[in-house]
Amino acid sequence: SEIKVNKVSPATGTAITLGDSGDTFTVPSGATIVNSGTASGFGGGKVLQVVSTTKTDAFTSTSGTFVDVTGLTASITPSATSSKVLVLVSISGGCTSERLKIGLIENSTLISAGVASGSRPGVTGDIRGAASTQHSWSINHLAEPATTSSTTYKIQVYTTSGTIGICREGTDANNTSTGRTASSITLLEIGA
Repeated sequence: SEIKVNKVSPATGTAITLGDSGDTFTVPSGATIVNSGTASGFGGGKVLQVVSTTKTDAFTSTSGTFVDVTGLTASITPSATSSKVLVLVSISGGCTSERLKIGLIENSTLISAGVASGSRPGVTGDIRGAASTQHSWSINHLAEPATTSSTTYKIQVYTTSGTIGICREGTDANNTSTGRTASSITLLEIGA
């Protein structure tokens, strides 16, 4: 049988129960469910949206304080304040002085960083290695922005001396043994 109505409202109170335990409700192919309220009780762990940015051009800096790596920024607008954001970063590069500090930034706040101690700063990554070597790093961080406003995640870097290279070696010699690489930042909204 089929019932056609434009609206179903509770006779008393504010709740409606559909069916009984064990029942199955089928949404046919081509139909759309529009939710303008808060969806709850569906279980967590669902990937609700994915935002990704890949940087393929080289970036250099000699800054002694954190600066944005151009092209390694991504923004996401969570659909609920309870959502978490899984931040996945793949970055490669080096520094002519072998000293490269990396920061993962949420809006304007450094996150996923160690606790500063004495003269040692808290950073997300601290790289030491030969100037002619290109290193690769991964950052995995589960953020809890607790907002439905646009939230920006980005990579910042600085060096205590020398020249930083991202998507390239520190020295970046112009020969066939020196490669250029790509870096990326990916955001996944995880439903709570």
